[in-house]
Amino acid sequence: MSYEYIKVEKKNRIAYVTINRPERLNALHVHAHHEMYRAFCDFRDDPEIWVAILTGAGDRAFCAGNDLKFSATGGDQGLSGPLGGFGGITREFECWKPIIGAINGYALGGGLELALACDILVASETARFGVPEPHVGRECDTALRRLPRQIPFKLAMGLIMTGKLIDAQEAYRIGLVNEVVPLNELMNCAEHWAAEILKGAPLSIRCSKQAATLSMDIPLPQALTTAYPLVTQFRNSGDYVEGPRAFAEKRKPIWTGI
Repeated sequence: MSYEYIKVEKKNRIAYVTINRPERLNALHVHAHHEMYRAFCDFRDDPEIWVAILTGAGDRAFCAGNDLKFSATGGDQGLSGPLGGFGGITREFECWKPIIGAINGYALGGGLELALACDILVASETARFGVPEPHVGRECDTALRRLPRQIPFKLAMGLIMTGKLIDAQEAYRIGLVNEVVPLNELMNCAEHWAAEILKGAPLSIRCSKQAATLSMDIPLPQALTTAYPLVTQFRNSGDYVEGPRAFAEKRKPIWTGI
């Protein structure tokens, strides 16, 4: 599968997806949206790949949102984005495999949407986060729904209404990111998180993500009695047997994902 506006590499059970438009601060236009959607559908459906790391090319930006210059020229006139929303993963895209965001600079507007759609975020010390859409007469779509669910409501509204940017340490303080490291250590940090995830049974990780995500907006008693499809699938898998067996035999488990 070939791409022009992103780069994709697969190794050691990890898919590395890199937005490759550094000259535009990795802002996305309609063609890049569709490429990312294809890449993440491929990640979702590839049984050999269990974790994804999403980042941006260069050292200035993860993703600066929509490519407004491209839109202003009418380049996207008559064209629609993918069903999965911004970058193909922010709405109507169901993927229970874990996605790690490696935020290497600006994550603004749609770039913040992408970050919020990830399960784990690691950020460089140079990262900046914000919702600047009000300053250019736009709205930030899924960030308006996700941000108040991921950080305290008043803090989310402050960012949404003012369009101000926060740095990586502030993002860590308010619980938006998991870890902050120097820029030259960012990918090593993301890979460390991926390696920790890969120690677990992949179907266990996926059913845990599904149950945690789908139970967020329902009352706890209902959440405790809801049957989640991937939980049943995991309990009928070979890995469900392999885990206790490996523990009893005092060895590392050999996960197959089936």
